[in-house]
Amino acid sequence: MISTANGMMQTASSSNAQSPGLKTYFKTPEGKYKLQYEKTHPSGLLHYGHGKTVTQATLANLKDKPAPSTPTAPSSSFSTGSGVRSAAARLLGGGNGTRALSFVAGNGGGKSVSASSRVGSLVASSSSTSTSTSNFDGKGNYLIFNVGDAIFISDLNSQDKDPIKSIHFSNSNPVCHAFDQDAKDGHDLIIGLSCGDVYLVSLRQQLQDVGKKLVGAQHYNKDGSVSNSRCTSIAWVPGGDGAFVVAYADGNLYVYEKSKDGAGDSSFPVIKDPAQFSVSHARYNKSNPTARWHICQGSVNSIAFSTDGSYLATVGRDGYLRVFDYSKQQLICGGKSYYGALLCCTWSMDGKYILTGGEDDLVQVWSMEDRKVVAWGEGHNSWVSGVAFDSYWSSPNSDGMGETVMYRFGSVGQDTQLLLWDLEMDEIVVPLRRCPPGGSPTYSAGSQSSHWDNALPVGTLQPAPSLRDVPKLSPLVAHRVHTEPLSGVMFTQESVLTVCRDGHIKVWVRPGVSETQSNNSSELSTSSKEKPLSSVKVGSSGYKQ
Repeated sequence: MISTANGMMQTASSSNAQSPGLKTYFKTPEGKYKLQYEKTHPSGLLHYGHGKTVTQATLANLKDKPAPSTPTAPSSSFSTGSGVRSAAARLLGGGNGTRALSFVAGNGGGKSVSASSRVGSLVASSSSTSTSTSNFDGKGNYLIFNVGDAIFISDLNSQDKDPIKSIHFSNSNPVCHAFDQDAKDGHDLIIGLSCGDVYLVSLRQQLQDVGKKLVGAQHYNKDGSVSNSRCTSIAWVPGGDGAFVVAYADGNLYVYEKSKDGAGDSSFPVIKDPAQFSVSHARYNKSNPTARWHICQGSVNSIAFSTDGSYLATVGRDGYLRVFDYSKQQLICGGKSYYGALLCCTWSMDGKYILTGGEDDLVQVWSMEDRKVVAWGEGHNSWVSGVAFDSYWSSPNSDGMGETVMYRFGSVGQDTQLLLWDLEMDEIVVPLRRCPPGGSPTYSAGSQSSHWDNALPVGTLQPAPSLRDVPKLSPLVAHRVHTEPLSGVMFTQESVLTVCRDGHIKVWVRPGVSETQSNNSSELSTSSKEKPLSSVKVGSSGYKQ
């Protein structure tokens, strides 16, 4: 691909090349975001069912960890790029632009995946056939994404387009995943499959291992022992000491503890009223999962925890956002979309706002203080499939002290567009709730709180408000970034990542960030208390067919 003077990109012979007419930059008040590089998958590695799943992406930061002292002979290797691998690569001498490294086998335990299970054997393949030996410990920043029947792992600090690792599932497709950078025992990556099975593995072990099987995998819901429904979303419980939650298409959430075996008896009572929220606990202390939350009738499409783990937000096929007090297992509040299902949700870093997107083409801003929609973003021309707050952006007028008064967030949709928005609650125009008969609604600037009724009782699910009752936001930026529908958006300190549902990911560098700085940055987030990279996950489960 060649960048031309007018900012357009010419196509190369590759089928994944940039389409004519797509600009390689977009402008914001703070400057240009430029397309730095792309990540994708080798099409030849997709075995089947490419179109059956939608790509989700997870960012993972592996911290320093001493490598085993004695390297083992590899049976294969894979290509790596620049960035965090530079030190190890220099030990191996020069190459032809890429450096082939093979990793020391991991020391993990856990249960091996049996080829006789319903999911079948899992095969790890590589993008290179050269062999050599290194004691590289796997630290760095990685991008994990699913396409078809495979999980791919790319080095985020390398401009290499192809992944450095791929893992194939023979009889089912991976559909969701999450990473915990603070995992105590090394098992930090959870993967949910379309058949309902869940795997827990060590990302570092997968990178170090050169064999053909998933290493040290713990297997949950094996052969649909608890639920044979499709996994839709998965998340670690912040501060949950190894607990994680899996959402399913049958409207249930299951709570797992990785310290417990996944093969214990985990039967649950029959759900008495499918229309009501209910929580059931496993009958035995050793059971895993430990609890079932019945959320709704129809699929739970996406889940997200607040940063401190106090609250859990869910969105579903029925069009409702539900917010729960996680520790109390109590429904706090929620409300319905203007139309259709909700597909995605996310929290602001301070826990004050929730974004949702779905089939009504709107981005909804929910206030935890007011427990209702406080703004609607209008700008997409199709379903909104991914939303995220930019926790690294700060207002030009901010002095870095005090509470956040302006938020930057992004959204992507099936219209192939990335939209950026600025939310400043004290500045948006708020329509008054009532207007004279035959007249037009009047508007007022200022805080929305004074214009709404008092907070509703705990557990109330509100109907969709009238369009005229909710303040409207217009996007700061609307940019067509891909030729195919989008499934997610992520923010890092140096860049914005947009994810196409077919497994193509673009990295847009922020204004003022040099190419060298972005490539060689080995720590996107150094403090999990401030902006935890491990919590960054994008994707949604519902799409037009």
